[in-house]
Amino acid sequence: MEESNLCSLLLREHFGEVVDRVGTHLIRTGAQPLRMIAHDTGTPLDLVKKALCVLIQHSLAWFRVSRRGQVEYEADCTRVLRLQRYPRYIYTAKTLYGDTGELAVEELLQHGKMSMSRVVRRVADRLTDSMEEGKSMEHSEVANTFTKLVETHFLQRCPLVSEAEKSEGARPQPAPTLQEPTNDMYTLPEVNLTGRGKRRRSVDDTEGESKSKRSRLDPQDTEPALDDGIYWQVNLERFHQHFRDQAIIAAVASKLDQTSSEIVRTMLRMSEVTTTPGAAHTQPLSSNEVRETHTHAAAVIQRDFPRIAGRLQHLQTGFGPVPVPAG
Repeated sequence: MEESNLCSLLLREHFGEVVDRVGTHLIRTGAQPLRMIAHDTGTPLDLVKKALCVLIQHSLAWFRVSRRGQVEYEADCTRVLRLQRYPRYIYTAKTLYGDTGELAVEELLQHGKMSMSRVVRRVADRLTDSMEEGKSMEHSEVANTFTKLVETHFLQRCPLVSEAEKSEGARPQPAPTLQEPTNDMYTLPEVNLTGRGKRRRSVDDTEGESKSKRSRLDPQDTEPALDDGIYWQVNLERFHQHFRDQAIIAAVASKLDQTSSEIVRTMLRMSEVTTTPGAAHTQPLSSNEVRETHTHAAAVIQRDFPRIAGRLQHLQTGFGPVPVPAG
């Protein structure tokens, strides 16, 4: 009950009363069809639909088809609780990739899922607003940072509707079947993002201006992007892996010495995208691979490997497991 109460507070703070009511109800009762949710919460059906859209957009809930053919919705308590960590995810992105990385992760956390082109445009506009008059941020610079976030798996593609269901003549289903793009999870779309960020107009400049006129002035608001349909989300598990790695490095430095911690840092960094977040061990690495990545660490390994290996073994057996933050 305490967890559900905390989830309720978080949902209300981030998304408002209606989303809180629907989300907390699903956390406490489990999967339910649409009309039962509306009946049990006393919420109009159209508001329940909007609340579910928000929850699904932010990966806080999902849908499935029951054995009776009904579409049921279920909320994820653990995922809702991670709303508390959003500031830490954003700060970590800033530490690793600067202001551009910070804003890219912030935009995706605020909107749930977005296309790369939209993230790049919004981040470039926000950075341009903070620059001196006459300066602006190039879209290509933001795209480069976005690419680094994807290459290090901090961002990943969202699940897509299966090709079989999108084909012509396919039998209509009560709900679409989403498939993880396993082979393309971290494949960037082939788009050439050029241009520069634009300053937001003041309220006085835009007061009384119709939406249609603004659309004509800025065709980017209406033209479909080349990567339309390819959406991205923040890979929270990758951030947790990073937190875990930092805890391991700090533990090695505390129990052994700074040199040993640097070696462990190098090994963790080399295997960060080839090791699954929940794995107990990294991928095997040879001293030659470490040498190519970190010359100083490799020299220490060659000179003092028996001593360091023995001390690392002592750390594992003598001091218990390295503390790992809860997922």
